[in-house]
Amino acid sequence: MDFASLLGIISGLALIISAIIMGGSADVFVNVPGMMIVAGGTIAATLLTVQFKDVLNAFKGAFIVFTQDKTNPQEMIDTMLELSRVSHRHGLLKLGDVESSSPVLKRACMLLAEAASEQVIRNTIQNEIDSLVARHHSVQDVFRKMAAYAPAFGMLGTLIGLIQMLSELDNPETIGPAMAIALLTTFYGSLLATMVFLPIAGKLKSRTLLEVTNLEIIREGCISILTNDHYMHVYEQLSSYIPAAQRKKIKVGKKQQG
Repeated sequence: MDFASLLGIISGLALIISAIIMGGSADVFVNVPGMMIVAGGTIAATLLTVQFKDVLNAFKGAFIVFTQDKTNPQEMIDTMLELSRVSHRHGLLKLGDVESSSPVLKRACMLLAEAASEQVIRNTIQNEIDSLVARHHSVQDVFRKMAAYAPAFGMLGTLIGLIQMLSELDNPETIGPAMAIALLTTFYGSLLATMVFLPIAGKLKSRTLLEVTNLEIIREGCISILTNDHYMHVYEQLSSYIPAAQRKKIKVGKKQQG
């Protein structure tokens, strides 16, 4: 799992639970009907808004993002530099034998081996980028919608609790506990939105930007290889995609470039 995500989940829940325990009994924060209203209402509204398969894909995509290691842009730059060296030593045709876990990189290498034009390579990879952004946006949109629905159903649950409380005003002793129960649904909705749905949407967005950067590195690297640029020129062009402080230094004779 991504370390930042794990740290965020643990620290956030620990702080909230600690505050609840320090403030008194934790039992008062448990209300099954309130949970049913918020969770059930959020899921129902989401399913009414988007297709069921999109909801499944959203949770599947979130699971993959939080469990799989991300590809560092510097690693992709190193890969493109190695491909540049292979191209200079053995020719473009040799790139057709390259094996990679990235289907886009594998496809780009096949296009290079087939001596495709620069415009074909550029258009092909740009289509991959556009498709990736569209797919990821639909996944993020599911969690953004759930983040909007959860507080709304929390407020709805509060209104239901207030109505039930006001119907029992002849018994003043029950007003305090009834008000606490009524407010719990608002707490559940806010907690889900701020601790679950919005962070997931944000994490998915950051991973999308990272994957787009990697695809852009592949695109520009392949074009540089096609035009037979020296691998140092390839490095100078691709290194602009990452901050200067994170750029890996490479040796050129006795000198270093970075």
